[in-house]
Amino acid sequence: MSEALYQSIVLERSRNPRLAGRPDVFETEGQGENRICGDRVGIFLAGDRLRHEAQGCAILAASADLMCQAASGKTADEIAILNDKFECLVKTGQENPELGELNALAGIAQYPSRLRCATLPWSALRDALAKAVLAGGTANG
Repeated sequence: MSEALYQSIVLERSRNPRLAGRPDVFETEGQGENRICGDRVGIFLAGDRLRHEAQGCAILAASADLMCQAASGKTADEIAILNDKFECLVKTGQENPELGELNALAGIAQYPSRLRCATLPWSALRDALAKAVLAGGTANG
């Protein structure tokens, strides 16, 4: 694997995530699983903050942590826009200044087989937001 894929921020966030762990109290959670490689992630909505539990590769763990940081405090609509920009980043490799540290995952574009590792947390977040709406919540904002 190339250094472009495992930039220092990806390794740091996978080894020492800042937003990992199930909160004691949370409104709802979303789950994601990649049965092909065994990656699993849970995303927890706790007020306007997000937390995660990621089990799998470094890309999954880093993506979950960076996503939680970037999406915390945002509305469901803002998260949808952020998700679209992130999908463009990992598919094209074109960095976007609006994505901040998420740009560390731009190298995924060189490895299409790893795309699901990077996008799985976003899928779990969409699941959590949908559950919040069904439960009558405000969907993170």
